[in-house]
Amino acid sequence: MAILNSIAGFEKDMAKWRQHLHQNPELGRECYKTAEYVSERLKEFGITEIHTGYASSGLVAIIEGMAPGRTIGLRADMDALPITENTGLSYSSVNEGVMHACGHDGHTTMLLGAARYLSETRNFSGRVALIFQPDEEATGGAKAMVDEGIIEQFQIEEVYALHNIPGRDVGVMYTRSGPIMAGADSFTVEIKGKGGHAAYPHEVKDPIVAALSIAQAFQTIVSRNNIPSDDLVISITQVHTGTTDNVIPETAYLNGTVRTFDLSVQEMVIKRMEKIISGLAMSFEVGAKLNYEKGYPPTINHEEATNFAIEVANDVCGPDRVSTSVSKEMGAEDFSYMLEKRPGAYLFLGTGDGPGLHNPNYDFNDAAAPIGASFFARLIEKALPLG
Repeated sequence: MAILNSIAGFEKDMAKWRQHLHQNPELGRECYKTAEYVSERLKEFGITEIHTGYASSGLVAIIEGMAPGRTIGLRADMDALPITENTGLSYSSVNEGVMHACGHDGHTTMLLGAARYLSETRNFSGRVALIFQPDEEATGGAKAMVDEGIIEQFQIEEVYALHNIPGRDVGVMYTRSGPIMAGADSFTVEIKGKGGHAAYPHEVKDPIVAALSIAQAFQTIVSRNNIPSDDLVISITQVHTGTTDNVIPETAYLNGTVRTFDLSVQEMVIKRMEKIISGLAMSFEVGAKLNYEKGYPPTINHEEATNFAIEVANDVCGPDRVSTSVSKEMGAEDFSYMLEKRPGAYLFLGTGDGPGLHNPNYDFNDAAAPIGASFFARLIEKALPLG
């Protein structure tokens, strides 16, 4: 494994940065202290062009190479999750109910490590745009930063990002060209009937029966309306109704998620949901309303950029530790908005055994940080060579 020597030399510093970030997590777009800590480290590295305030607390820092050239963006997400930590670590979260359970502390650290190396060496032409983004987990900080014009303002021509994956060997990397992460939508169904005494069901219009029938019918969209080769997930995640055992309630509520890779599949799902709700509401003599919210679009890697990223991963990790024969992930990622604007690629980096992501016992493996930092640094040197 070809970790860059100077990055290996400050591995302990990277662990210190990461553990500080882990201990001080922030949610959504309120990553102000995280951004301040990142800015302090960047200034220590000699980076002076730091632009703040994107998506409330995001920032973009620029490193100039030794000669003119293109600008490539490298992105790390900074936000944590609303989870109570259960690791018992000496650097556990000091913010109750908030935890870095997805490794964004590690992502930020890897980009800081690359920033330190690239600022010290500047062995490249053109510019690097270091994108430190809040709010990946909630409402799409990447979209906000894109809408606020960072791609055009900094003339970013390509953009790349990494995500850690526990359960894979440390230093293993994988990706694929084309769709790699699903689009993620959410929906609710609000049902209104006529409540009454449970001993006299013939006098009511039962919203519970309607809700259960709608929930079951939604599953037939996957099994009977979707082409089997087109990936689709529909999951009901919440059912709320009623307050006691002898009253049939007036209302019921369903909530869930839809995961797709194709816009035509997404539109088919919406139309089928509307028809199912309309038909079953009529048959049960209740009112029902669908609220469908389109969320993060699919994350689609660009072929040429992905092939290049694989070459870099081979250099850093070794060809036997880089995989491209992987299936699409049904999880979602707001880096998709950046890939809609510019060519680029999204890759996964193994961090070894341990609890999975979004688990209260999860902790990013510091041994993986120099590998990710080396990948980012080598990508820039290879994409923007001097001479």
